[in-house]
Amino acid sequence: MNNDERDLRLEMLNSLLTTPHRKLEQVAEIHQLFVELDPIFYGHLAVWYQRNGDVRDHKEVFVAHLLTSDLTEHRDAGFIMLQEFPPYQVARVVDFMKQHRNKLPRSARTAVQRYLKVRESNSAQFDRAALRGRKAMKHLYASLHIKPSERANAILFRDRPPVGSLADVLKQLAKTTSAAEQARLIVEFNLPYAIAIGAVKQLTPTVLVALINSMSPQEVINNLKSLKVRGAMDHPEVKALIDAKLDEAAKGTRVAAFKAQVAADAADFAEDTVARLEKVTNEQVKRRGVITRPTALFVDKSGSMENAIELGKQLAALISGITEADLFVYAFDTMPYPVIAQGKELTAWERAFQHIKAGSSTSIGCALEAMRKKRQIVDQIIIVTDEGENAAPYFLEAYLSYQREFAVMPNVVIVRVGTHYNYVEQQLKQKQLPVETFTFAGDYYSLPNLVPLLTRPSRLDLLMEILDTALPVRSDK
Repeated sequence: MNNDERDLRLEMLNSLLTTPHRKLEQVAEIHQLFVELDPIFYGHLAVWYQRNGDVRDHKEVFVAHLLTSDLTEHRDAGFIMLQEFPPYQVARVVDFMKQHRNKLPRSARTAVQRYLKVRESNSAQFDRAALRGRKAMKHLYASLHIKPSERANAILFRDRPPVGSLADVLKQLAKTTSAAEQARLIVEFNLPYAIAIGAVKQLTPTVLVALINSMSPQEVINNLKSLKVRGAMDHPEVKALIDAKLDEAAKGTRVAAFKAQVAADAADFAEDTVARLEKVTNEQVKRRGVITRPTALFVDKSGSMENAIELGKQLAALISGITEADLFVYAFDTMPYPVIAQGKELTAWERAFQHIKAGSSTSIGCALEAMRKKRQIVDQIIIVTDEGENAAPYFLEAYLSYQREFAVMPNVVIVRVGTHYNYVEQQLKQKQLPVETFTFAGDYYSLPNLVPLLTRPSRLDLLMEILDTALPVRSDK
């Protein structure tokens, strides 16, 4: 594997740390380059990320490239993977193919047609899809000139939903003024919160209970701020239901790892609610793997590194929540500051970092030198920095001393922030020492994408795991 290939794979994995927030063109170029230069690995990575990734934008771009690939195996895999998406994501995949791939192969159109016809054949499935993604489904039928069934046409285009359909139930919900009747309709038909809330004119505790009972744990997390604004936390019975949903989310298999943490940061929740949200994050991240190797986390606190400190708190909470081995955390400028938290939650790490302020010059090596003197031995070192090292002890010198004294060769993972350099990376590579670099240009939704690298014995193990992920095969051809 030559350096260009290694850098390209790393750049592809690095791109997964960005969160485009629906600006898919931001990641389109690297996907296009990679699928052309290493189509075999790209196909396996697409399937692996569909199962293990968190950022929906990347999943959409992967499927779009598979559906427009020259390889039959890619197109077949994309065909099957598309069927797993909700309507709004299918619509975005179609638009991406048209706008950025400049083509919509017949097999891709067939995949969308199959997607719509399967849902038409199941009234309950179609109604729920149409209720949640009405605009997207209309767009798919119209833009691809796919003729809807009579029932689909009545619901989506003629606005004359048949009696008993969810669209008809929603109209009943909007008309009734009885809280008991509203609650009955919500519970009996399991109406989604985001849709029902727009039809209910006045929220009572009875209606809130019905809404929360009908929500999945992920929906509760997504709408927690909205529920708080509407007074749900003020009613003990309603709050108890919310707490139960959050407890369920920690054990669920379809919960986004960092959505809970973002929800906790978005509003002023009570301490017990914040604790539950942090537990959800920890448990969901653990599902991606557990760190079994002693680990060090170095956080740059030199001048203008406020963003490194903020990211360091998040990484410390993430790593401490999934590690079964020693974790040593240091903030550094020209001297090391041990950071010790009384707990694994983000709030505990925020307290531990509260007096760490950015300032002074940069000596990344000082933290590792402190560990050498304290005989703290680790197998991997994560550094959050811009690599602007300008004071001794320098990291390479400290690393070589550490290596000689303990006969170890820790893997180094550099998480770059802000306007960054490649000074430390190049020095380590010149000595053929193990180093990976990632550029954090997204937000905290993408942080769990670091977990596979930190929990596997090596980068090669991760690459082999990806390559061993089988592509789905169509059985209907």
